[in-house]
Amino acid sequence: MLKQLSIYVENKKGTMKNITSLLKDRQINILGSVNNDGAEFGIVRMVVSDPDNAYETLKEAGYLCRLVDVMGIEVADEVGDLNRLLTALSDSNINVDYTYLSFNRDSGKPILIMHVTEEDIYEVEACMDAKGFTTVS
Repeated sequence: MLKQLSIYVENKKGTMKNITSLLKDRQINILGSVNNDGAEFGIVRMVVSDPDNAYETLKEAGYLCRLVDVMGIEVADEVGDLNRLLTALSDSNINVDYTYLSFNRDSGKPILIMHVTEEDIYEVEACMDAKGFTTVS
């Protein structure tokens, strides 16, 4: 299981630089991220090397953040593999809220980071393992 840091931020110049500077100063590596913006505010979602430290660091700096469980599943860098994963999720009646990509620094393979709704994330992980997918924690 992976921990994702969700940061609720004002949509203004320099925000991402400030966040990355704070993480850099604590030697926290960003392993994957996605930004969703709105007119005035946005959400930065990221998987980092030390989520608890990142959470505390950003909270102390005045950012509104939270930690949530997400899944990481390796996908092959080849035509159709993402579709194979999404078909397995659909066939198992698993709803996915959102996804973004990272990569496994050990294997070099892409990792689909995803947040699932309503299901027990540990059951989803076991289901994906049983279907032959490699989950990352």
